[in-house]
Amino acid sequence: MSVFKILRRFSRDEDGAVTVDWVVLTAAVIGLALGAMAAMTDVTTTLTDMIDADVSGILGADD
Repeated sequence: MSVFKILRRFSRDEDGAVTVDWVVLTAAVIGLALGAMAAMTDVTTTLTDMIDADVSGILGADD
C-alpha cells in the first residue's frame, strides 16, 4: 500500500470528528459557567457580608 493511499484514507476518515465536537462544546459550557460564576462573585460576597452582619447583630457577637 502506498503512502498516498494511506494518507487519502486517513483524510477521509471521520471517526474522531464527533469527539472533537463534544470537546469543543464541553469547553464552551465550562467557559460560560466560569464566566457566570465570576460575574456573580461580587454580588454573593456582598450578600454574605450583609447576612453575617445581621446574624452577628442578632446574636450579639462582636468581632
